[in-house]
Amino acid sequence: MSSVLDCGWLPSLGMATVFLLELMGLTGCHSQPRDPNTVVFLIQSSPANLDPRVGTDEPSEHIDELLFDGLVEQDASSRFVPALASRWEQPDARTLVFHLRQGVTFADGRPLTARDVQWSIDSMRNGAVISPKAASYASIDSVETPDAMTVVFHLKHADNFLLTNLSTGAIGIVPYGSGRDFWRHPIGTGPFRFVSQRIDQDVVLEHNPASWSVVPKIARVRFAVVPDAITMSLELEKGSADVEVNSLPMDALPVLAQRPNLVVQDTSGTEIHYLAFNLRDPILQDVRVRQAIAFAINRELLIRTLLRGHARIALSLLPPSHWAWTGDVARYDYNPARAEQLLDEAGYRRGPDGIRFHLSMKTSTDEGTRLLAAVLQQELAKMGIALSLRSNEFATFYSDVTRGAFQMYSLRWVGIRGPDIFSYAFSSDDFPPHGANRGHYSSARLDALLEDATASGDIDRRRSDYVEVQQILARDLPAINLWYLDTVVVHDQRLTNVVPSPSGRYTFLETAQLQP
Repeated sequence: MSSVLDCGWLPSLGMATVFLLELMGLTGCHSQPRDPNTVVFLIQSSPANLDPRVGTDEPSEHIDELLFDGLVEQDASSRFVPALASRWEQPDARTLVFHLRQGVTFADGRPLTARDVQWSIDSMRNGAVISPKAASYASIDSVETPDAMTVVFHLKHADNFLLTNLSTGAIGIVPYGSGRDFWRHPIGTGPFRFVSQRIDQDVVLEHNPASWSVVPKIARVRFAVVPDAITMSLELEKGSADVEVNSLPMDALPVLAQRPNLVVQDTSGTEIHYLAFNLRDPILQDVRVRQAIAFAINRELLIRTLLRGHARIALSLLPPSHWAWTGDVARYDYNPARAEQLLDEAGYRRGPDGIRFHLSMKTSTDEGTRLLAAVLQQELAKMGIALSLRSNEFATFYSDVTRGAFQMYSLRWVGIRGPDIFSYAFSSDDFPPHGANRGHYSSARLDALLEDATASGDIDRRRSDYVEVQQILARDLPAINLWYLDTVVVHDQRLTNVVPSPSGRYTFLETAQLQP
């Protein structure tokens, strides 16, 4: 599913953060001079690829959403509304016709035409650009451009998710001919335009005066890469940075909230943290082992301690408010005795040293991710599972994950817009590099249900399909849904009109203002 991305950060305890912030409060801290026209936005890692056809990590997709537009977009009620297409119609289940908005130009002045739309989609489908989003457009048979402002999608079969995958945030329309090096200087139609990028340092955007939708009141945004959470907290405290989203340890928030120059905003979120398994591994391919690991994790305790209550236990990838969500699934409340029983039944009894078997978990070097892994290591050790941890900087870690080079890993799904996440993450047709089924899970029944739900026009039938999909996934556990994270934004008081998004998006920059 192209509207979903991964992120490797988890808020965590960090007493050093609190200590340093309190120390600053005692010794005095004065804000540094700032450019009055630039918002300094702290992020933990560089975007992997700013080509909207390719990038699926959190920084890439959130920044791309500021640079690019889809044919449609979804409003707060998840209804489709016009974007680059001013209107569209569906004469039959296998045909979609889009009429492009007049007068739209790319940031470099080139007019938007149907040929750009055709290229944006076909370049992923024909391999001109290698994209993990390509599987989201597998239902398309051909894209035609009868005139400069009309695009016709002919489908192989009905696809209830095509509009979602053509929406802003899922994809961005790029200029005709944009190749594999487009990420170096991306050009879109969005409210901001690209200025520069320095890997592992920053990305700079400025408002796009030619934007068809809204011209932001903020002149410039500098996304500064600060991997260390303590440094990030100090940058906000001393006034050399203006805003961050979901990047700080939860124990730092009460301290920062007391600072007169800072505002902490918290809202219930839809970002879901999960633990994934490689089902090609001879140990992890046994469902009893995966279920045992689920029973061994005390999620309620982790939410109270690591997350300071800023999360809710997740039973599905879908949020509880979604029409297809169900809570009628297998649950894995903390039960170490049941975990031990399942491991015994799987034939993995404790050896003389108390160990049943060894596993490894890959993480990034982020403090929160490493702390979660360390806690899991302790929890599984009680069950006789020796878990080794292998940490790398995010780019290397994410590359290993997308290549399937892991036994276990943990990331977040961000930007889930509907049940097509089940296809993107678990369909047998979505193994990398054309999808995100990185653990190589395969279920003929699940594939059949997903195919039926994608093509069916009966909403009750579709919901029935997705309920069974969620039940299958909860039973088979190719991944463990851990919790939904709150969205927490910390920003300087000079940045106003900040409205946090449940999915942690950066779109508040389109309407926010900087006070003198």
